[in-house]
Amino acid sequence: MKALILTALAMAIAGPALAADKCDVPTAQWQPREALQKKLEGEGWKVRSIKTENGCYEAKAIDASGKKLEGVFNPKTLESVGADSDDG
Repeated sequence: MKALILTALAMAIAGPALAADKCDVPTAQWQPREALQKKLEGEGWKVRSIKTENGCYEAKAIDASGKKLEGVFNPKTLESVGADSDDG
């Protein structure tokens, strides 16, 4: 049980670090948030917010079927580096 708790704790700490590694881009090379919003809207997302989190862009949106989406994107390439969805 103790090992399971330690593993969960290590993953919680390492998660943001892993995303930050994928987004290790100087801010001078970042594309504007509007470019990400346009890209996502072209993919059918209804964007609710875009913020900066651990050196990445984090977008929250709703898809065409009403499903909540959350994605993490490299600010230079606008490629997805992680995603989460919520059916609730």
